[in-house]
Amino acid sequence: MVNTTYQVQGMTCGHCVSAVSAEVGAIAGVSDVQVDLATGRVTVNSDQPLDVETVRAAVDEAGYNLVDA
Repeated sequence: MVNTTYQVQGMTCGHCVSAVSAEVGAIAGVSDVQVDLATGRVTVNSDQPLDVETVRAAVDEAGYNLVDA
Protein backbone atom coordinates (compact mmCIF):
# COMPACT_ATOMS: atom_id res chain seq x y z
CA MET A 1 0.00 0.00 0.00
CA VAL A 2 1.32 3.42 -1.01
CA ASN A 3 0.16 6.58 0.76
CA THR A 4 0.82 9.85 -1.14
CA THR A 5 -0.24 13.40 -0.30
CA TYR A 6 -0.85 16.03 -2.97
CA GLN A 7 -1.60 19.73 -2.69
CA VAL A 8 -4.68 20.90 -4.61
CA GLN A 9 -5.54 24.54 -5.22
CA GLY A 10 -8.99 26.02 -5.65
CA MET A 11 -11.19 23.85 -3.42
CA THR A 12 -13.63 25.91 -1.35
CA CYS A 13 -16.57 23.68 -0.34
CA GLY A 14 -17.97 20.22 0.14
CA HIS A 15 -18.82 19.90 -3.55
CA CYS A 16 -15.14 20.52 -4.35
CA VAL A 17 -14.15 17.73 -1.97
CA SER A 18 -16.66 15.37 -3.59
CA ALA A 19 -15.53 16.19 -7.12
CA VAL A 20 -11.83 15.68 -6.36
CA SER A 21 -12.52 12.51 -4.37
CA ALA A 22 -14.59 11.03 -7.20
CA GLU A 23 -12.09 11.81 -9.98
CA VAL A 24 -8.98 10.74 -8.08
CA GLY A 25 -10.80 7.73 -6.66
CA ALA A 26 -11.55 6.55 -10.20
CA ILE A 27 -7.83 6.10 -10.98
CA ALA A 28 -6.94 2.42 -11.32
CA GLY A 29 -5.38 1.07 -8.12
CA VAL A 30 -6.68 3.81 -5.81
CA SER A 31 -8.33 2.37 -2.71
CA ASP A 32 -8.99 5.52 -0.66
CA VAL A 33 -8.97 9.31 -1.04
CA GLN A 34 -9.03 11.71 1.91
CA VAL A 35 -9.42 15.43 1.25
CA ASP A 36 -8.63 18.09 3.85
CA LEU A 37 -10.52 21.14 2.59
CA ALA A 38 -8.87 23.54 5.06
CA THR A 39 -5.32 22.75 3.89
CA GLY A 40 -5.99 21.61 0.33
CA ARG A 41 -4.20 18.34 1.01
CA VAL A 42 -5.40 15.22 -0.77
CA THR A 43 -4.10 11.93 0.61
CA VAL A 44 -4.36 8.96 -1.71
CA ASN A 45 -3.92 5.28 -0.84
CA SER A 46 -3.07 3.09 -3.80
CA ASP A 47 -1.71 -0.38 -4.45
CA GLN A 48 1.30 1.07 -6.28
CA PRO A 49 2.87 4.51 -6.83
CA LEU A 50 0.73 6.70 -9.09
CA ASP A 51 1.98 8.69 -12.05
CA VAL A 52 1.72 12.35 -11.03
CA GLU A 53 0.40 13.27 -14.49
CA THR A 54 -2.47 10.81 -14.04
CA VAL A 55 -3.34 12.45 -10.71
CA ARG A 56 -2.94 15.92 -12.28
CA ALA A 57 -5.37 14.96 -15.08
CA ALA A 58 -7.94 13.68 -12.56
CA VAL A 59 -7.69 16.85 -10.45
CA ASP A 60 -7.94 18.96 -13.62
CA GLU A 61 -11.03 17.00 -14.71
CA ALA A 62 -12.60 17.88 -11.36
CA GLY A 63 -11.88 21.54 -12.08
CA TYR A 64 -8.94 22.19 -9.75
CA ASN A 65 -5.17 22.51 -9.92
CA LEU A 66 -2.52 20.16 -8.61
CA VAL A 67 0.26 22.27 -7.08
CA ASP A 68 3.77 21.23 -8.09
CA ALA A 69 5.92 20.07 -5.20
